[in-house]
Amino acid sequence: MQLNEATIITAMVTPFDKKGNIDFDKLPALVEHLLSHHTEGLVIAGTTGESPTLTHDEEMKLFHEMIRLVDGRVPLICGVGTNDTRDTIQFVQEVAKIDGIAAGLCVVPYYNKPNQEGLYQHYKAISEASDLPILIYNIPSRSIVSLTVETVIRLAKLPNIVGIKECTGLDHIALIREHTDPDFMIFTGEDKLAFYSKLIGAQGVISVVSHVLGDDLAKMYQSIDEKDIEQAAAIQRKILPKIDQLFSVPSPAPIKAALNHIGVQVGGLRLPLVACTPEEKERILAIVEK
Repeated sequence: MQLNEATIITAMVTPFDKKGNIDFDKLPALVEHLLSHHTEGLVIAGTTGESPTLTHDEEMKLFHEMIRLVDGRVPLICGVGTNDTRDTIQFVQEVAKIDGIAAGLCVVPYYNKPNQEGLYQHYKAISEASDLPILIYNIPSRSIVSLTVETVIRLAKLPNIVGIKECTGLDHIALIREHTDPDFMIFTGEDKLAFYSKLIGAQGVISVVSHVLGDDLAKMYQSIDEKDIEQAAAIQRKILPKIDQLFSVPSPAPIKAALNHIGVQVGGLRLPLVACTPEEKERILAIVEK
């Protein structure tokens, strides 16, 4: 499957052992679980993968191991964004040399608070630095600044800027779709908007809940493709309370709790993130398993 064919891409968690090291022995079971439940692409070392606490060496080792495990079955997208343009360029150039990577996911620079021209120049410099396809990652809840629709439209015309993970509202997605070429890929990064985004022209979702709700998402998208909007909407209504619970405390604590509960062992989290309390876990699982 090619990246432009994928509709459900999972932003994969990073498994840790009891000492907080990446547990590479847990990766095979996690990968097979995801691929058997309709994951059509994987984001590695993204926000859900706790990238802020991963070292560069850990990320590179993780990329190589995932290439080996996935073996070309689905496209792999590597988190490569930082808040420093020069550092991001070096990262992108390093990843571009690796066979088996479909694209880099490049988050809007955080902490610096650049204006729109600064954001444009940031991505322009990255796009010109290598041949690695780049997905923009617009998530203002984490980066504070947000790309405007106008800036995204400008960026979509640059070489190697192939799409966006958009974590704002439906209006942005609709306008970006209306004013970019059909081959510019648009994914919502908000699981709650997966249904609506698909209806207004997004390719799909880069999802967290697909770790445990992949079958539901796939059936919902299949229903949309078959023009059975009533059935798709019924699935959306059914999973909405589950999505709410899976984001009821800072992610990815809930999704890791759910995975561990069903026997897909991924361990805990790295500080400053913490695991769900027993009370939180009980509440989350009661709704997710309902």
